[in-house]
Amino acid sequence: MANRLSPYFGNYPAEYNRAVHGTYHPGRYYGPRDTPLSEVKVNELVGWLNRRNVHPFAMWQAMGRAYYRFTHRFVEPKYASPIRFFFQVVAMSSIFFYMANYPKNIRHHKQAKYHW
Repeated sequence: MANRLSPYFGNYPAEYNRAVHGTYHPGRYYGPRDTPLSEVKVNELVGWLNRRNVHPFAMWQAMGRAYYRFTHRFVEPKYASPIRFFFQVVAMSSIFFYMANYPKNIRHHKQAKYHW
């Protein structure tokens, strides 16, 4: 059943074909392949930029693909040690306590020349 609110939300991308691509993966781009930016020559740059889709929903999809790629690679790898949770908790708690203590403690102890 198609989504009645929008043709974009809740549906697969228009370029996705199950017979060709197999199982759907949210971190993969199913559109036509193009030259990577690192291989574009200066005189071809304008044409390359004109082929980009600048629609807000296309940008939202690109951010979603980047999120899923990051998540599958670094947050939820297949063979991972349980120690990764420890390091994530340490990093998040360090940031949290730094931000919590900045206004009352850390801000007043800045090093400044000629000030006591």
